[in-house]
Amino acid sequence: MVVVTGQSKASATPDDAMSSSDAEDDFQEPATPTATQAGQALPLLPQQFPEVVPLNVGGMFFTTRLSTLRRYEDTMLAAMFSGRHYIPTDNEGRYFIDRDGTYFGDILNFLRSGDLPPRERVRSVYKEAQYYSIGPLLDNLEDIQPLKGEKVRQAFLGLMPYYKDHLERIIEIAKLRAMQRKARFAKLKVCVFKEEMPITPYECPHFNSLRFERSESETKLFEHHCEVDVSFGPWEAVADVYDLLHCIVTDLSARGIAVDHQCIGVCDKHLINHYYCKRPIYEFKITWW
Repeated sequence: MVVVTGQSKASATPDDAMSSSDAEDDFQEPATPTATQAGQALPLLPQQFPEVVPLNVGGMFFTTRLSTLRRYEDTMLAAMFSGRHYIPTDNEGRYFIDRDGTYFGDILNFLRSGDLPPRERVRSVYKEAQYYSIGPLLDNLEDIQPLKGEKVRQAFLGLMPYYKDHLERIIEIAKLRAMQRKARFAKLKVCVFKEEMPITPYECPHFNSLRFERSESETKLFEHHCEVDVSFGPWEAVADVYDLLHCIVTDLSARGIAVDHQCIGVCDKHLINHYYCKRPIYEFKITWW
C-alpha cells in the first residue's frame, strides 16, 4: 500500500502512478482484525460476569454463584470465569461450555460444599475433574473406592513388563483368527507364570540353591519360550497368577471384549536333568459377537 503525503493526485507524474493490478499484488489483508471488525465480532475484554451465573454445559442447564466457579483458583473454571477470557452465550444468555454436562452437577456439588459422588459415578466424575483441573476433587476421589483399589492394581501391573503390549497382542491375534475362520470367537494360548525358575515336585529340595547360585551358563540352560501366543511374567510381588488373570480379564472387558479362560495344563518342556518347565498354560476364548 502506498501512502501519499503532501501531494494531490493531480500532481503525481505518470511514472509514479501504479496500475490497479500492481496495487492489488502489493496489497495484503491485515493479519488481525481492525478495531471496528473486532468490536463487531467479540465484546471487549475483560468480560464481566453476574454474581449468579446461568450455565449451559453441553445442552444441560445449571445455575450457580460466580464465587463457586472461582472456589479454587488453579482450576479451569476459575480461569474461564476470571474475566480474562471470553465465554460465549446461548440464545437465552447462558454461558456456554462445550462439554458433556452429565456429571457437571457433581462438579458443582463439590465446589459448593465438598460433596463427593456415589461410588458408581466416581470414575466418570474423576474424568471430568481431570478436564476441569480440580486438584482437590481429584485427591479426594483417588482416596476412595474404586480408584483407591485401582491405584494398588496399577502398582502391581507396573511390575509386569510389556503388560499393555501383551493385551494388544491378545486382541490382534484373536481378531485375525476370527476373521480368517469367519467365526464368532477365537481361541489362543496364554502362559501366565510368576516364577522364572522351573521346578518338579521331586526336585523341590534343590530349587532354592539352583535359583540363587547358578552360573550364567546354567541360567541359559533354563531359558526358553513356551509354545504359546502370549506370555506374561515373571514378576516379584505377593499377587499371584490368579490376580494377574483377573487383571487381564478386567482390562479386556473394560474395552468391551468378552473373554473366558481356563487352565489346559503346563508347558512341561524338558530343560536339563530332571527339570521341566511347569509354567501354567491357559486357553483364552475371545467372543466377538
